[in-house]
Amino acid sequence: MYLCGKFNVSYSMKRTISILLLSVLTVVYAVPAFGWGQEGHRIVAQIAYDNLTRKARKQVDKLLGDHGLIYWANWGDEIKSDNIYPQSISDGWHFQDLDPGMSDSLVADALTHYPKEGGNLYRALDSLELEMAAERASTINAVHVLRFLTHLHADRYCPMHMAHKDDKGGNLVKMKWFGKDTNLHNVWDTRLIESQGYSYTEYAAMIQREYKYMRREIEQKTDEQLLVESYHLTQSIYQYQEIWNGNTYQYIYTWREPMEKQLYIASLRLAQVLNRLFK
Repeated sequence: MYLCGKFNVSYSMKRTISILLLSVLTVVYAVPAFGWGQEGHRIVAQIAYDNLTRKARKQVDKLLGDHGLIYWANWGDEIKSDNIYPQSISDGWHFQDLDPGMSDSLVADALTHYPKEGGNLYRALDSLELEMAAERASTINAVHVLRFLTHLHADRYCPMHMAHKDDKGGNLVKMKWFGKDTNLHNVWDTRLIESQGYSYTEYAAMIQREYKYMRREIEQKTDEQLLVESYHLTQSIYQYQEIWNGNTYQYIYTWREPMEKQLYIASLRLAQVLNRLFK
């Protein structure tokens, strides 16, 4: 809600407003909600856009307007401060918790037989894809569905968005990152990517150059195969916490490449989905 017009505000009122704003921001930033962080989502959107067919790119540009896919990549997180899609938060669209020790068949089954608790990421993506396929015009609904698809397909391959429910997707796993307090979720959402010092365009270009040998293999795998591999990666990340000596440089050295591969997988999978929807 926007407040317009000129009016005088007393010091006490200003102080009250400041306290309220601080309280709201404290609550907002305490919520374990962001997948890959802003830069990670832009990287995924950039690589996906680079791999769209000419026809798909034209239709995506038409729907999203001048700003485009990369600009709207973080919209799914940004609207959490609004109330236009409260179900995306209450129903857990951004994550899907999976228990440790699951068999490969149970993990794969979660894609179609959605767990009753611990997020609804897979259910949301399926529903959004069906909704996008049914749209026949450049309606505001189609625009919002496309923005959600772009964002949530990136979340799908972020390891801490398919992590354990009891620690809130790694948010309760405390860590030190160059001496500062953080947690496992934040490290995988943001810190690992930021540690490389690239802009999102530089990182997107580097990933496409360094991992292009994986492209055909990724595109030929089923969703179930990729989900199982991502699940095993997540379990390995948890297991590493038990032996890690706290050296941040060692952590970056160990997990940078797996993190970059997940970004690449998310990007190519998003491109495949959009190419299919806009063929």
